[in-house]
Amino acid sequence: MDENQTNTPSHANSEHEEGKTSHHGHRGDTRGQNRSSHSSETRPPLDTIYVGKKPPMTYVLAVVTQLNQGSNHVNLKARGRAISSAVDISQIVKHKFIPDLKITLGDVTTEDLASEDGSMRRVSSLTLVLSK
Repeated sequence: MDENQTNTPSHANSEHEEGKTSHHGHRGDTRGQNRSSHSSETRPPLDTIYVGKKPPMTYVLAVVTQLNQGSNHVNLKARGRAISSAVDISQIVKHKFIPDLKITLGDVTTEDLASEDGSMRRVSSLTLVLSK
C-alpha cells in the first residue's frame, strides 16, 4: 500500500484530496497557504480515524501505522452502524498487533444529521481512544 491509501480512513474523500495537496505540494508557498486557509474546526486532527464502510482491516492498518510512527494515541470515531465496527477494530489491534494497547472511552454523543429527504435524524456517535 502506498502512503495515500494508508491515510484514506482518517479523512473524508474531499478532505483527503486537500490533505494530499497540502502534504505533497510542489512549492513551499502553496503548502503554507493551504495550511493557513484551513481552521482546526474544518480539518480533522491527524490522530483521528473515522470509521466508515471500508473493510475493518483498512482501519486496523491505519491505527497500527499511526501508533508505530510515534503517536501516543489515536482517536477512533464512528457513528451509527459503524460503532460496532469501531469496537471490533480496537479489539483486533489489541489482540493481534499491540497487546499492551489501552482502550478508553473518549466520548458518547448523539448528533443531529440531515437525511437524504431533508429531515433531521439523531445518530449516535462514539469515540474510542487507543493509546500505548
